[in-house]
Parts: sequence; C-alpha cells; structure tokens
Amino acid sequence: MSKKIRVAILISGRGSNMKALIDACKQPDFPAEISLVISNKADAEGLQYAKTNHIPTKIIESKNFSKDEIGRTQYDKLIFQEITASNIDLICLAGFMRILSKWFVENLANKIINIHPSLLPSFKGANAVLDALKAGVKIAGCTTHFVTQEMDAGPIIMQSSVEVSIDDDFNSLSQKILMHEHKIYPETLKIISKKILNNL
Repeated sequence: MSKKIRVAILISGRGSNMKALIDACKQPDFPAEISLVISNKADAEGLQYAKTNHIPTKIIESKNFSKDEIGRTQYDKLIFQEITASNIDLICLAGFMRILSKWFVENLANKIINIHPSLLPSFKGANAVLDALKAGVKIAGCTTHFVTQEMDAGPIIMQSSVEVSIDDDFNSLSQKILMHEHKIYPETLKIISKKILNNL
C-alpha cells in the first residue's frame, strides 16, 4: 500500500498500547504509519521503544502547566504545533495521563482516538478496572472510541469483552484486559485509517 495516513501517539508511561500500534504498522499493507510519539514525561519508558523503531519523539513536559482549562489549553497548543508541523492525520492516545482541553478537542474533532479499559459507557475514568471489580461484574473489557470533550464519552468504535474470574484481582484483570487492548487498538487504527484514506 503506497499511501498511508500519518499518526501521532501521545504517551505518559511504558506505552504498551503504543508498542502494539507500532508493531502493527510494520506490516507492509497496514494503512497507517507512526510518524511521531509525544510524551508529557521525560522519563516515559515508551520513548525508548519509539526511538529503537526510528520514530521521531518529542518530550513536552506538562508538570509546569496548571490542570485548569487555561493551563491545559496552553500545554495542548504546544502539542498542536508539533502535530501540525508533522502533518499528522490522526492522534492515538496510549496511556496519556492528561485530560485534553476543550480547545484541542474542538480543533481536532474526529481526529483523536483512545482506548479505555472498560466496556463503555460503564466505568468511565481512571479507576475503571477497580470499579468493575468493586461492582462485581462478570464481564469486563475494553473500548476504543473517538475523543470528545466529555471524558470517555465519545462515539464507540470497537469493544472486546473479558470474563471476570472469581479469583481475579486488579493485576490479573488488568493483564487480561490489556491483552485484548493490544488486539483491538491496531484493528481500530486500521479501520479508521482506511476510512480517512477513502475520503482523501
């Protein structure tokens, strides 16, 4: 496939979903390429994997920006500059531990996708796996979705369910869900990339 869409991944930590996306994009017929990895933390483990795969990386530290809407917008404008300069078509959030500003989401409507460790709309927010365990659900899972202003509320793209065992704890269930995340995130990227290419 000659034409591929250009993707930026935003990370904060080890970037295990980022690795799954990078590895998927190595397939010759995959309709996307990872063109940029941005981290808001200088010590994010995922940066090294990106560099090893010859992907441009950028560290834009967020620790000096306030977490109110003004601070978020100021920070997000720096990310926006990098994304624009790299001619990015789509952004994938992969463990990016910041809430995006209204300004950023509006300016990149339908161009940001995320993966969340629950079957949305159940268990939104940062403690989804724990919340699922506390609720005693028999089925958990993960969801890919477009990012909108309301957290974990954008249009759903794909979901994958995971059976919760009676002896599952936070670590075991998180690991089960993560295995499914690593399957549906690349699949989601493929679907969305093909749609973008068809509209070019």
